[in-house]
Amino acid sequence: MAQRRTLPPLNAVRAFEAAARLESFKQAAAELGVTQGAISQQVRLLEDWLGDPVLFRRATRRVALTPAGKALLDEIGPALDRIAEAVQRHRATHGDGPAAVLRVNALATFSMRWLLPRLKRFRDDHPEIEVRLTTSNEPIDELPESYDVVIRGGPDVFHGFTSRLFLSERRLPVCSPALIARLPLDDVADLAAHTWLNVSSMPRLWHDWLVRAGQPRITPSETLTFDHFFLSIQAALDGLGVAMGPTALIGDDLASGRLVAPFPDVSLPARSYFAYVPDGNQHASPTAVFCDWLAREGQQTAGRPTSAS
Repeated sequence: MAQRRTLPPLNAVRAFEAAARLESFKQAAAELGVTQGAISQQVRLLEDWLGDPVLFRRATRRVALTPAGKALLDEIGPALDRIAEAVQRHRATHGDGPAAVLRVNALATFSMRWLLPRLKRFRDDHPEIEVRLTTSNEPIDELPESYDVVIRGGPDVFHGFTSRLFLSERRLPVCSPALIARLPLDDVADLAAHTWLNVSSMPRLWHDWLVRAGQPRITPSETLTFDHFFLSIQAALDGLGVAMGPTALIGDDLASGRLVAPFPDVSLPARSYFAYVPDGNQHASPTAVFCDWLAREGQQTAGRPTSAS
């Protein structure tokens, strides 16, 4: 007869691992859907079960592992990873529906213009992974709950996260072919006859681009200002004027001819897109698969030429 295993309370193990990985009782509570007090109680229960070693040192807004806590995490972390991977393999082989849920938080405009049009390809290639997408523009360290992948601009450094670049971006004027047919844009000076589409959060985009183009004194016939990039892009698609288009988010429109870039050789640098992953999770199977897919899709987007009128 096999010897009975001696196991600690498994809820306490999960609470300890989450708090140790995130270095925060508050974030561990959000990840596990319990209160911060419950995490503290479970950690104390585990310490009692182990014979009273101190696993954490409390600090302002963070907790740090003691040597005893680090030694325990080094053993427990990989064991939980193996359990999770075994369950995913079993569900993929014997269960119904996706074997893993991947929680992704991304910028709203990026999700609408780039991620969602490509997400079906990911689902077709990886039916075993269910992507649950949430959109927000909040900084990573202000998100009210934890995610497997957070997509933001960068490069930035966030404590407890590893980042991976997957998509670069530049900005340049774009408009609909129908607009150019009515009002040609053969030279930068021709912009003076056009309506310029602005984004309120980036009021200097047009000025900075004109400086780079060597024509800083040009002014528009009219302006329209929007509070989001996706609105200015839609206005350009509808022929309302010329927008400063972020190349990553309009690549599909340029490739299809819905938008044209009359001055493709003059552009402004912009922040790139990064996948930010909690430390210790970057090699977890669904997360790694999704980040690799983002990188491949980003390479395809970058490989498309920026078309001229």
